Amino acid sequence: MRDQSLQLLRALVEAPSPSGHEHIVAELYRDYVGPFAQEISTDVHGNVTAALNPAGPMKIMLAGHMDEIGFIIHYIDDAGLLYFSAIGGHDSVIPVGQTVWVHGRDGRVGGVVGRKAIHLMDPDELKNKPKLKELWIDIGATSRAQAAEVVALGDVVTYQQAFAPLLGDRAVGRGFDNKAGLFIVAEALRLLAEEGGLDPAVSVFAVGTVQEEIGSRGAQTSAFAIAPQTGIAVDMEQAIDYPGVSPTENGQLELGKGPSVSRGPNTNRKVFDLVTQAAERESIPIQVQVAPAATPTDAGALQLNRSGMATGLVGVPLRYMHTPGEVISLLDVEHCARLVAAYCCMITPETDFTPGA
Repeated sequence: MRDQSLQLLRALVEAPSPSGHEHIVAELYRDYVGPFAQEISTDVHGNVTAALNPAGPMKIMLAGHMDEIGFIIHYIDDAGLLYFSAIGGHDSVIPVGQTVWVHGRDGRVGGVVGRKAIHLMDPDELKNKPKLKELWIDIGATSRAQAAEVVALGDVVTYQQAFAPLLGDRAVGRGFDNKAGLFIVAEALRLLAEEGGLDPAVSVFAVGTVQEEIGSRGAQTSAFAIAPQTGIAVDMEQAIDYPGVSPTENGQLELGKGPSVSRGPNTNRKVFDLVTQAAERESIPIQVQVAPAATPTDAGALQLNRSGMATGLVGVPLRYMHTPGEVISLLDVEHCARLVAAYCCMITPETDFTPGA
């Protein structure tokens, strides 16, 4: 991966963006695509759209959501401990003992997620999974007044973990879901701008969407505004290449073996065919991921936009999703960006996505 691209991925991962608070990541995205996009806009919802050939009659929307899971402060007790609610889906065993940033009015404040120590639990407590309501954040304050000087109700919280390389092409970080997907959308637009191949009558709208983790809200509003005929959502997919997970139940998806391409009722059959043809033409390895129903991704919102959109869903295998230690293959990320760009180059104004046509 080229240095400038890797710097963007690192910056995206390390920037806080719980759902509804994507503005810092949005600024990074705008700054990166600015030199090669022909139009850039930000709507009232916070979605950022960068376009090539914006006047083209055939419109393609690329969606990578900018938000990550996190927490939000809902109560400060007399001792200065902070109680929080979840933004997005969390496994309640993960936060215990994690260091976090509380993003307060005057900057971020360090803290740690506390729980009763194991030595003080009775046998029944030891058997049970912790509940989020039993946890708190300790920022070192000794009173509600002291805590309230730096933290307000409604402030959001992220884990402190940052981007770090592992062996080979692997990397670990917080929020690869879906900062890596947003990065792929940005890189696909750059490849199209720098290498060409896009039909002049085809427009590409690369959208950093908001609030996917709480219901693909940004994808819904931005898709309505753009009214594209086809779209690709880019997200992370569950890697099935570690102990305790059965491929007979979940399918097979492995790190380092290429992007995932979803097949099922949430995706258009002709889009799937064109994506697989693009992969073959560009010698990009892919892995088919079967989705038997609507997916909990922006692809769900895209497919149902207006009178319907020919939608595809591609992604990157990811281990340990929705934890502060998500692991990906950087080569998979590069391949996915190339695949998305190659799909766009397959589309012409005459492309017909109607089933059976």
